[in-house]
Amino acid sequence: MRTAPTGCLSLLMFGLVLALPFVLANAVLTALTKLGLSPLSALGVALGIFVGGAVNVPVARIEQVERVEYQPTRLLGLHRLLGRPVRHRAYTVIAVNVGGCLVPTALAGYQIGRIALQAPSTLFALGAALVLNVGLCYSFATPVPQQGIAMQPLIPAGAAALSGLVLAPAWVPPVAFAAGVLGPLIGADLLHLGDIADIGTGMASIGGAGTFDGVVLSGLVATLLVPGAL
Repeated sequence: MRTAPTGCLSLLMFGLVLALPFVLANAVLTALTKLGLSPLSALGVALGIFVGGAVNVPVARIEQVERVEYQPTRLLGLHRLLGRPVRHRAYTVIAVNVGGCLVPTALAGYQIGRIALQAPSTLFALGAALVLNVGLCYSFATPVPQQGIAMQPLIPAGAAALSGLVLAPAWVPPVAFAAGVLGPLIGADLLHLGDIADIGTGMASIGGAGTFDGVVLSGLVATLLVPGAL
């Protein structure tokens, strides 16, 4: 009889699925506390990332020669609950994602401000790490028809962590996070805006439509990969 082992395996898998959100949440909070945030502030930022990941704020539009598909409910993330009705229009909306762009960018700006006030000599190392990551993200980012700009987020995360360890060993977490966030934001998203017209999508979201898109994930993973906290 093999029923018992199979049942135990199913129960184990179910337990792992239930535990996964808590593991991810703990990883996010651990990364944020490495950036000098208090536990309460880290929790607030984490909630901003999770909740804001469902909200896209339109900022511009690009006219299209042919009509493109779009989901009317995607701006507020309601397509996950209300289904995915598809319509057509003659332009692409450029939007910024609150949780995937605005919140991590504000936190990266805070880290740069900390470095400027407490260790201004580290700004050169931060600039070098950022330039390196922007170049890598620009090279590896790929326009995907009907979707947007895609890139493996572990590339900027690893590059940011390594750059911080080599260039700024005393300020690794904030340098790695800032480079990990701004690298893909500038290199993959902003510098590839010219490719949006050829992708044929109804909306292009800077920062992605989900919580763990490339910008957020690369910044948090870069911070987790390095030791210590400041």
